[in-house]
Amino acid sequence: MKLEMPDDVRLEIKFVAAETERVRILSWLRLHPLGFRRAFPDRRVNNIYFDTFDYGAYGANLAGISGRIKLRYRWYGASEGPGPGTLELKCKRNQFGWKERFAVETAPWQPDDSWARVRSKLAIQISKSGRSWLSEFPVPTLLNRYDRCYFLSQDGKLRITVDCHQAGWDQRLGRMPNFSRRLNLPAAIVVEAKFAREDRDLASRNLRGIPIRVGRNSKYVNGLQIAGGI
Repeated sequence: MKLEMPDDVRLEIKFVAAETERVRILSWLRLHPLGFRRAFPDRRVNNIYFDTFDYGAYGANLAGISGRIKLRYRWYGASEGPGPGTLELKCKRNQFGWKERFAVETAPWQPDDSWARVRSKLAIQISKSGRSWLSEFPVPTLLNRYDRCYFLSQDGKLRITVDCHQAGWDQRLGRMPNFSRRLNLPAAIVVEAKFAREDRDLASRNLRGIPIRVGRNSKYVNGLQIAGGI
């Protein structure tokens, strides 16, 4: 299915560093002249990624294709398996990113549910469009989670998130969710800046002094590579 880029699309820039740099990043944000403040309480982010049978989303990202999409189910909090959340189609075109979201109000997972059962429970709660994407990306591949901090500049134009304590589990090994065989992910933080296209110059000026480097980063690709790739 063809996706049109919306008018309110945002630009995204990622920075990656060792987790030991977290204190320095938080200090940089606290002292920044844009007056960054906590925009939302810190929380645990959980995702299960779905891909095609030939791992098209993984391959497109690895190849650096400018226009690409991936499908994930996201929920928040300490639940081991998927709780109430959102099926998200994450779209990327160069540095522009946007999402299509399909809300799921009832937890699609209970202990002893297979991934096929989880997908069925998702499908009955979302729109026809969401079901089409779930059919196009039918293979559960990776479960990951991390802790996220949210910051917003005083003028509301620049949003920054800081992710740390990443963990992941390969889901390609069986029909049941894997919560026990944890991947050996590196201890890294991912800082992501988001802003409207008209604020590109403002963002460029104010991100210049960030004490870590810009880095191309996909938690999905990193997780599958560490799990053994495709």
